[in-house]
Amino acid sequence: MFAPQTIAAIRYGYGFAPSEAPPRDAEGLLDSLPSRPTAPRVPMAERIALNQAYRDAGRDNDEAARQGLRRQIGEMMGADFRQMLADAVTGPGFSERLVWFWADHFTVAINSPVMRLAVGDYVARAIRPYIGGSFPGMLRAVVTHPAMLVYLDQISSVGPNSVAGQRRGRGLNENLAREILELHTLGVGGPYTQDDVRELANLLTGLSVGREGFAYRHRMSEPGPRTILGQTYGRRTPGLDQINAALTDIALHPATAQHLAEKLVVHFVGGEPDPDWTAEIATAYLEAGGDLRATYAALLADERAWSGPFTKAKTPFEFIVSALRASRTTAADIEDMPRRDFRKGIIGSLQLMGQPPFQPQGPDGWPEEAAAWITPPGLAARIRWAAGYAEKVLRDHDPRAFLDTALGDVASPTLRFAVAGAESRIEGCALTLASPEFNRR
Repeated sequence: MFAPQTIAAIRYGYGFAPSEAPPRDAEGLLDSLPSRPTAPRVPMAERIALNQAYRDAGRDNDEAARQGLRRQIGEMMGADFRQMLADAVTGPGFSERLVWFWADHFTVAINSPVMRLAVGDYVARAIRPYIGGSFPGMLRAVVTHPAMLVYLDQISSVGPNSVAGQRRGRGLNENLAREILELHTLGVGGPYTQDDVRELANLLTGLSVGREGFAYRHRMSEPGPRTILGQTYGRRTPGLDQINAALTDIALHPATAQHLAEKLVVHFVGGEPDPDWTAEIATAYLEAGGDLRATYAALLADERAWSGPFTKAKTPFEFIVSALRASRTTAADIEDMPRRDFRKGIIGSLQLMGQPPFQPQGPDGWPEEAAAWITPPGLAARIRWAAGYAEKVLRDHDPRAFLDTALGDVASPTLRFAVAGAESRIEGCALTLASPEFNRR
């Protein structure tokens, strides 16, 4: 049995950090909410303008301008990811884990230049402000953010009987409606039908992107009321208020509560979620009107949240963040990291380990199973990274002290013996980072 602060730091955070005393109980974890607000450095309007310039250069066959703009887009994505990494490394562990949990729950992928530009703003504006507040509010923010609207092709969805639909012959796209019901709220196998998907898709028409960011276009909206999960929304002239009402009701559906409860247990604790435990979490969620702090409190109130072995495998991102935290990395260190080192040592290494930033295989996000991450190529990449990081950053660290800093009472006698007997400081620190204990959570 590990100490509560060990569970708090490793299961619910990104590991120990010498500069941060880990919470000792559920109250301490909850007191770290919400995470620190960090506004994106570049407004969404500027990002959209840069994407438009890139498209115009392509239309004009101006390859020189296009290459320069492509470089700007890459630099902006790199700056956004540096900020996200710095937040994860230096912020309260539980809060920062929740940012990435919800960003994965509402997955978007950088599969185009505009997505590379939008993802930093998406996490900062649609995810981070809501992690300690309202899930219905988060859902509404996500659904109306340009990143989600572009990723799931909502900007191409036009009501067949709308003004724009009748003139252009364009039709409905059900991607966003389907993912809202299947992945974001009710869950796979939830109590919805294809009719609910189509009705929600009709209701969502009008959600689009303009020069400043999100835009609602009445001319694209399908007229008439829509019945979703037995509830009717809209009128002859549809509006954003009806979309928000539907999203709120779906967010507060009992199936949504159960789906979110199961995902939280699986993500943080692992194993097959116990129905009684998830029912208690779901009940707390519904009674609090979708308040996430109350939901986390119900998760953390169960003794199983604080017992048992660490059975989850750290994702590559979690592994790197844990190493940076344990070695006293600051936000300034990440900001000042040479571009080549950042691209190769962080982004390139994440790709080799199997988790290129914001490039999951589909809208269901990254896998939770340990087997997805503990693979021969993935392990080899982690070991190489650990050796390289130890040589570059940890060469002057006492390996036994670093082991205590990084793992505390999690370090096994076998690992302590191996680190103490290492031939060099670099090898001893690398052994800690490559150990099974450090790679579990």
